[in-house]
Amino acid sequence: MELWFSEFHTEKVKFSVKIEKHLFGEQTDFQRIDVFESEEFGKFISSDGSIVFSEKDEFTYDEMIVHVPMAVHPNVEKVLVIGGGDGGVARELSYYDEIKQIDVVEPDDVFISVCKEYFPDNARGLEDPRVKVYNRDGLRFLRDKLGVYDLIINDAIDPLGHTAGLFTKEFYGNCYRALRDDGIMVYQHGSPFYDEDEDTCRAMHRKASHSFPISRVYQAHIPTCASGYWLFGFLSKKYHPLTDLDAKRWNDRKIKTWYYTTNLHQGAFMLPKYVEDMLEEEED
Repeated sequence: MELWFSEFHTEKVKFSVKIEKHLFGEQTDFQRIDVFESEEFGKFISSDGSIVFSEKDEFTYDEMIVHVPMAVHPNVEKVLVIGGGDGGVARELSYYDEIKQIDVVEPDDVFISVCKEYFPDNARGLEDPRVKVYNRDGLRFLRDKLGVYDLIINDAIDPLGHTAGLFTKEFYGNCYRALRDDGIMVYQHGSPFYDEDEDTCRAMHRKASHSFPISRVYQAHIPTCASGYWLFGFLSKKYHPLTDLDAKRWNDRKIKTWYYTTNLHQGAFMLPKYVEDMLEEEED
């Protein structure tokens, strides 16, 4: 008997992965968490029936959401990661010696525990002594923060589920206030390909781009994401992701990556015409 995990990308499109084992399943106070073993993607974790990441392709997401801003900002010392309970983002941040503090705000402690058990390569990022984990709501955590962080990474996974508050105008405003005068924020922007996802993508860009003086979007290919095509948002009070990229400084660090390069960094901001049109419409 064959077992398959299927995720509906639209009502008429289904992404399926043949699985070897169902390793874990539990309904938490926040979401339904499942972990599966597959031959093609290794272990992967889903939230409410949607794949969060797999062992085979998580490096793309984590590298692109971390190294893009870190190659631009000249001196990041304090970082806030909202979500990030798997530890993958913290792992990539741990390669930077100048960072002094990494605050990870993940409300679902079950998600953290599951990732520690089944995804130890990601979870080792949470063991860095500079990391402090807060089991709190990200929006509430931000409300009393003023000029604290150099970099904020919104690693929340669902603009329609239990993390919906992290995709609101209030949230982006709170992030702006929580950043220092030259702070950067990056966030996952979703997939623009399917019509069912376009409205969410548009609304996200409208709120974000109107909250910061510098707003750009970049892209990556992630097979387990909807349509395999994913966007990230780059927001900044001061630095431009291309003109302020310090490629030599980043390359001199000798950080080993599987996806990110400073050449790719520049190319990632070159978007398809239909995406450019969508973003420009919301900016206007």
